[in-house]
Amino acid sequence: MSKINQDVNFPGQDMDRDPEALEQLIQKAQLPKGAHHSNPRHTAITGMPIWLYAILAAVVLIAALTEKLPGGMLGGFAVAMLLGGLLIWLGNLFPVVRDFGLPTVLCTFVPAVLIFFGLMPEAMTVVVTEFVTTHGFLDFFVAAVIAGSILGAPRALLIKAGPRFAIPLISCILLAFTLTGVLGALSGYGFWTAVLTVAAPVMAGGLGLGAVPMSEMYSAHTGQDSSVFMGDLMSAVVIANIFCILIAGVLNGMGKRKQLFVGFSGNGELMRVKGKRQELVTPPKRTVASFLTLGKGLALTAVLFVLGELLGAYFEVLHPYAWMIIAAASLKIFGLLPKDLEEATTDWGEMVTAVMVPALLVGVSISFIDINEVLGSLGDPMFMVLVVFTVIIAGLSAGFIGWLLKFNFVEAAITPGLVMADTGGSGDVSVLSAAERMHLMPFAALSTRIGGAFVLFLTTLLVPFLPL
Repeated sequence: MSKINQDVNFPGQDMDRDPEALEQLIQKAQLPKGAHHSNPRHTAITGMPIWLYAILAAVVLIAALTEKLPGGMLGGFAVAMLLGGLLIWLGNLFPVVRDFGLPTVLCTFVPAVLIFFGLMPEAMTVVVTEFVTTHGFLDFFVAAVIAGSILGAPRALLIKAGPRFAIPLISCILLAFTLTGVLGALSGYGFWTAVLTVAAPVMAGGLGLGAVPMSEMYSAHTGQDSSVFMGDLMSAVVIANIFCILIAGVLNGMGKRKQLFVGFSGNGELMRVKGKRQELVTPPKRTVASFLTLGKGLALTAVLFVLGELLGAYFEVLHPYAWMIIAAASLKIFGLLPKDLEEATTDWGEMVTAVMVPALLVGVSISFIDINEVLGSLGDPMFMVLVVFTVIIAGLSAGFIGWLLKFNFVEAAITPGLVMADTGGSGDVSVLSAAERMHLMPFAALSTRIGGAFVLFLTTLLVPFLPL
């Protein structure tokens, strides 16, 4: 705090008692707002001096190499946050391309590449994988972002954008199925083969509603083992996820540089409206909150997550995330929570987003991305073309139809478009991070869950057309 006082001549009030003063102080000092925001002089990694970061990283690396790295959340945080911070720092060293998602791309794929070449200690891989999957770090992150984003959004935005959002969502799915099938037929790949082995898994909103259940359905229809289909289905999803991240970064960079047409980019705002625009704009993000405020936000987020799981257990028609979204949106729309509790949950979501995005991306890379599967599909050029074509159709159709419905093109192309073609919850994080639109997570999660359920239902109707 003494360094801040020197920089801006602040008299040293009690910061916990005057959060607004600290907020102004941070803005004056122009400090980084989160772990994934680079220090302007690139002299800090995860907010620490480089020399101190090097010492901390050495401690973790030695523990991993000697197989003394502790498991659980603390070991997972140590590896994921330090590695994520380093990759974000490296990505931010390169001007221009960093605006197109280079830091996110590095966090998402470099750890998987290190594992592929055997350069990551096995202890790190095991600890981080358990941290993300067994210990629920992915749920922890996504729940915080969903609850914080919904309760921090203006009521008018949820009321006006929600029902209208279903049209581009359903349209991009149907167009991706149809046009990918047509391209498959014209290329000799086969209409139904292209639809069911490329478009369906890509547009299912993740592996849980895509490759895994589809392989079982195809196995039952053909009599072959599900492993026969799993490789191609998984590859389609993983490769599509890569291009979703890249395209999201490109759209973000394009939107920053030029407004190609009216409503091209909303710079993070989903809807293009006239009149009382202030009612539909997300309030400015705060960068400081008291400990008590963050504690209340964590408590409500946890209970909303539990409620989603409870409803999902009894009403399996929707994923628990979808039920959590419905519960949070209901609380917001009907004004059932005190204002301070809404703000506390929003602050908690902002804190998690500001600090833990790099860690989550690294965890996803280590736990879910297999470079062997990605490379294995590169040997079939037409397969690659169909996958990329599906992603492009999803983004363009959602963007164009959303634009007709008064959404901004870039925002609609990203969600529901690109987030329907990524790997689900983890892919949503990567895509929205590359696009610098993490606050759209509620719409992304709603897209992947509701849209994914629709895709799986549609696929069950089309399975009889799969060539034997």
